[in-house]
Amino acid sequence: MHTENHGPYAALLERPGMISERDVRHLRREVFQDGIVSQLEADAVFSLNDAIENKCAEWNEFFVEAMTDYTVQQAEPRGYVSNANAQWLVNRISHDGVVDSASELELLVRVLAKANDCPPALASFALAQIAFAVIEGEGPLARGMQLTKGVIGEPEVELLRTVLYAAGGANGLSISKQEAEILFDLNERTDATRNNTAWQDLFVRATANYLMAVSAYSAPSRSEALARQEWLEDTDEDVTGMLGNIVGGMGKIFTEGFFDDVFTSSHVQMERAWNSKNTAREVAMQNAEAIDSAEAAWLVERIKRDGAVNANEKALLAFIRKESHLVDPKVVELFSQVA
Repeated sequence: MHTENHGPYAALLERPGMISERDVRHLRREVFQDGIVSQLEADAVFSLNDAIENKCAEWNEFFVEAMTDYTVQQAEPRGYVSNANAQWLVNRISHDGVVDSASELELLVRVLAKANDCPPALASFALAQIAFAVIEGEGPLARGMQLTKGVIGEPEVELLRTVLYAAGGANGLSISKQEAEILFDLNERTDATRNNTAWQDLFVRATANYLMAVSAYSAPSRSEALARQEWLEDTDEDVTGMLGNIVGGMGKIFTEGFFDDVFTSSHVQMERAWNSKNTAREVAMQNAEAIDSAEAAWLVERIKRDGAVNANEKALLAFIRKESHLVDPKVVELFSQVA
């Protein structure tokens, strides 16, 4: 394998065709020597990652750290991910709509968690990677996890929750329509009798969040919708340890501290956004919890799309019936049809 095909930093490697721990230490000095990752350096690091298969574990940590720093903190506008930068990232980490490796999926989720704001399409793209692995049994997650095609296991539920939480940010205070669409696709295209029981709770609460908390003022709703009571609502809980046990079936496909970093960064973003809107909470929540005609039409169409109403969809309707202050007549009619 010729080093000239591996980009500008290939000449720094001790041995052609592999990246060792010593190489990573050397690259850290080269890339971060001025504290700034440039566009040229970012492209060079990506070129190495793409071209060389034999990479040490330290490389994955360096790759995610350097590319997150560039995408969020160095590329303009700093602290935010523009539509153009989001497209650049998607183009670099994927082919034919599928992320190439677990480290690149981790990069995507960390960018979502650390940026003040990202295009909604970037969050949906991350969520779609998990859906693709579960439904089709393909992609880096399918290769790195012991998942069953067409079945949502507990590790998949928690990874879905992680991505949805990472997408919270400063402006993603409620679940988006694109995210809700993917959740519905998962619900319709997986085996309800074999899916983990935690899936119904996540599906119901996250989808209801989209329908009932569309106002940007209702920040706590996303985190509440995604919360597992035993850890997110208990600040004394060891989040990293608990999640590590739950997702053990994935194997060690993400770098150390991934879950802790994602939830910490996202929680800070959502708290800041919530504090800035706190004075308008009560009025906004009442307005947000109303399901209007457009939202009702979407819900009815999604539930009827496959010609059947499954248990999770019935649970969603029951939740809405109980919690929403004002429901469009189309949804009320649906209540009576599935009662």
